[in-house]
Amino acid sequence: MAGGKVRKDKPKAKGKAAAAPYQGGISFHKSKGQHILKNPLLVDSIVQKSGIKATDVVLEIGPGTGNLTKKLLDAGKSVVAVELDPRMVLELQRRFQGTPYSHRLKVIQGDVLKTDLPYFDICVANIPYQISSPLTFKLLNHQPPFRCAVIMFQREFAMRLVAQPGDNLYCRLSANTQLRARVSHLLKVGKNNFRPPPKVDSSVVRIEPRKLAPDANLVREFDGLMRICFNRKNKTLGSIFRQKTILSVMEKNYKTLQALQQSQSNLSGDSNVGMDSLDFGDNGDDLRMEVDDGGDDEMELEVGDGEEVSEFKAKVLNVLKEGDFEEKRSSKLTQQEFLYLLSLFNKAGIHFS
Repeated sequence: MAGGKVRKDKPKAKGKAAAAPYQGGISFHKSKGQHILKNPLLVDSIVQKSGIKATDVVLEIGPGTGNLTKKLLDAGKSVVAVELDPRMVLELQRRFQGTPYSHRLKVIQGDVLKTDLPYFDICVANIPYQISSPLTFKLLNHQPPFRCAVIMFQREFAMRLVAQPGDNLYCRLSANTQLRARVSHLLKVGKNNFRPPPKVDSSVVRIEPRKLAPDANLVREFDGLMRICFNRKNKTLGSIFRQKTILSVMEKNYKTLQALQQSQSNLSGDSNVGMDSLDFGDNGDDLRMEVDDGGDDEMELEVGDGEEVSEFKAKVLNVLKEGDFEEKRSSKLTQQEFLYLLSLFNKAGIHFS
C-alpha cells in the first residue's frame, strides 16, 4: 500500500511443533497426547459399541473439550471425567454449566495415574497414548471391578493387547492382559479423525475383566515368568532357562524362599523379592518389538555346559522336561500352557515373585 509500511511475517522457529488451534481458542499440544476426536459419527459408534446402560456411572479419561463427554452423558446415569489440563477442565465446565447435564458431570483435575479413581461401571476414553500401558494395568487393578473399558489406543499397542499365540505381536503385554481380562478389537480409526491428527492410526479396544479374577500373588508370579519367557520369545524355553543371568536370579530367589520357609516366616508378605532386580529388557516399554536376534539356539544351549551342572539348574531343566517345554517357544504358547508351566515350577519350589 502506498505510503504505508510493509509488514514482514516472522519466520517460524525451526524445531518447534505448532499447537493446533481449536475454534474456541484452545490450542492442543501433541506432546501431551492431546488429539481430540472431531468425527461425530465415530463418537456415536464408540458410544454405541460400549453398551452403556442408563444406570451406568461412566469414567472418561482425557475428555478434552467434551465431544465424547456429551454423548456419554446422553447414554449413562453420570460421568466422572479425569483431565490433567486445567484449560480443558475450564472448557468442560463452561460447556456444560447451566445445562441439564451439569449435575451429572463430575470433573476431576489431575493425573489419572496418580488419582484414586471413584466407583464406575464402565470406562470409555480417548487417552494420551504415552500412558497406555500403566493405565491399562491401573484399571485392571481397580476395585471394585468394573464391567468393561472401551479405550482408544495407538494401533500397534491395541494389536499387542489382542494378539494371540503365533501372532507376530504376541508379547508379555498380551499374555499379562489376557490373564486378567477378555480383550477384543472393536474398530480401526484413521488419524484424520482427530484434531490435530496424530502420526499413527488408532484402534478402539474392549477390555472386560474376568469374573473369576486371578489373585494378586498369581498375577505377580505370572508376570515374573513372562519377563523371562518373552526375553527372547522366539528362542526355545530350554535355551532361555539355560542363560546364566536368569538362572542366577532364579536361584537367589529360590534360596531366599527356602531360608524363609525354614525360619517359619510369613511368606505372604516377605516373598516378593528377587525378580525385579533383573532387567529383562521389557519393563516399561510394552510397545517395543520383541525380536529374535536370529542366533542359533544350539550355540546358546552350549553356554556353561562344559561346567558341572548345578543342582538348581538341573531342577529347572527337569521342570521343562516334565512338561515337555524344552523345545517350545513363548511366541506359540497359550495362556493355559503358561499356567501349567508356572504350576510345575511352583511344585518344584521355584517362584517368580
